[in-house]
Amino acid sequence: MLRNAPCAGAAGMTGRAAARSRTHCAVEFNALPSRIGQVRRIVTAQLHHWRLDPLIDAAALGVTELLTNVHRHTGPDKHCTVELVYLRDRLTVSVRDHDPRLPRLRAAQSTATNGRGLALIAAVSDSWGMRAQHDGSGKVVWFTLPVVLGTPLQCADLTGKTPALTALTAAAPMPLAPGDDEGPPA
Repeated sequence: MLRNAPCAGAAGMTGRAAARSRTHCAVEFNALPSRIGQVRRIVTAQLHHWRLDPLIDAAALGVTELLTNVHRHTGPDKHCTVELVYLRDRLTVSVRDHDPRLPRLRAAQSTATNGRGLALIAAVSDSWGMRAQHDGSGKVVWFTLPVVLGTPLQCADLTGKTPALTALTAAAPMPLAPGDDEGPPA
């Protein structure tokens, strides 16, 4: 049992109990601007609890981008679920919402103030993808971050992706590799 685990205190987000285990955390809520910051703090606390501190910045950035997409692009139903799944060699972060329309990676103009979220996720993650729910009830967008076990816990070096971050203003659409849209989560 996880005492004082961050997901344990997250039930107030919707009144439903948040799922929690040693390797899984799920939070349901409405993707409103005031709630996005709360979920980012829950993600940060959960990763700290799992001793995955080196992943906090990338995970918080990615979840913020995905939740901003839910807030900006779904219809009036902003209800969504954020899930964190920690497996031995990777962390999978996913956001499930009720809008069946899949997001698309696009090129943003250098002067644009938006349109870089998925490119940013692609730049900081090991892999990412999306899939529509088979019953048409929504979609899941996910990304993974690599974890390298060691003492102390170290995460895989993502610094090789830094040039992609600086080139986001000129990011061109990047198609997913075949099968990427069928990756995590299960």
